[in-house]
Amino acid sequence: MPAPMTPQDVAARRRGVLRTAWALAAIALLIFVVFIASGVLGK
Repeated sequence: MPAPMTPQDVAARRRGVLRTAWALAAIALLIFVVFIASGVLGK
């Protein structure tokens, strides 16, 4: 059984998860903007 996490471990993991979530959101937004721009500029 793994050792219980300290509050510092929990905070570090939460920061890592939030950073990953923001990075994925930024990539998704970039793909969305490129898709919309290609539709608008491609005509």
